[in-house]
Amino acid sequence: MTVTDPTASTPLDAPDATDGNAGAGDRGDVLLELEDLHVFYGNIEALKGVSLTVGRGEIVTLIGSNGAGKSTALRAISGTHKPRTGTVKLAGSEIQHLPAHEIVTFGIAHSPEGRKVFSRMTVYENLQMGAFSRRGQKIDDDVARVFDLFPRLRERRSQKAGTMSGGEQQMLAMGRALMARPTILLLDEPSMGLSPILTEQIFKIIAEINGQGTTVLLVEQNALMALNAAHRGYVIQTGKIILADTAANLAANEQVRQAYLGEI
Repeated sequence: MTVTDPTASTPLDAPDATDGNAGAGDRGDVLLELEDLHVFYGNIEALKGVSLTVGRGEIVTLIGSNGAGKSTALRAISGTHKPRTGTVKLAGSEIQHLPAHEIVTFGIAHSPEGRKVFSRMTVYENLQMGAFSRRGQKIDDDVARVFDLFPRLRERRSQKAGTMSGGEQQMLAMGRALMARPTILLLDEPSMGLSPILTEQIFKIIAEINGQGTTVLLVEQNALMALNAAHRGYVIQTGKIILADTAANLAANEQVRQAYLGEI
C-alpha cells in the first residue's frame, strides 16, 4: 500500500482554485487579498501566481508540503520578502510596496516559523517589543490580555525567553504578535515541535483569538488540525494554489486526505 506523496512529480488533480474565494464574502468583507503573486529567491521562483482571499473574521489556512511556498506567502504579506510582481491588498489598499515596519502599523502581525523570540530578553520585554509601533500608547491592557490567553506567560513574566520550553516560546511569539493589536494575525507553523497536548491547547487559543475578533491566516504542517480550526483553506503545491474550498470540503477531499492527512 502506498500513500500519495504531495511532492511527487504528478500533481494532485485540481478543480478551479478560484472557487474557494467565494466563501470570503459569506463572512463579511474581504480583508486581505493576494493577486497573481510571484516571489523569487534569487533565480528560484517560490510563488508562481498565487491568488487568495481572507474575509474579515475568518480563519483561513494554507496547507502544503515542506517547500511548497506556505511561509513565503506569509513573508510576502508581512513585507519581510518582497514579491517581484503581483499585489497584496489590505482592505482594498495595496501594501506590497511598503516596508515591513510600516505594514505592521496597518494591522498585520506575523508570528514567524521557529518562534524567533528575543532569547536574552524577558517575557515582558518581548511583549513590549511587539508593541513597538504603538509608541506613546499604554500597553498594560494588551499585556493583561496576552496573560489571560497564555497564563503560563504571566507566571514567567520575568524569565528570559531563551530559557523557556518550545511550547512556552510559541505562546510568547503569538502573544508578542498580538501586542500590535492586529486586524489580521499571520501564524506560521504554530504547532511545530510541540506535543499533541500543547498543540491542542495552541489551537484552542487560536479559536479564542479569532472569537475575540482577530482574523487569522494560518500556515500549518498539521493539516488535520488546521482544517478543523479553519473556515476555508487553500492547498499550495510547488508554489501554486491547486485547491481552494471550505475547510470541511478539503478535509473530506480524497486526494487531500491521502496527500496531507496521512490516509492510505
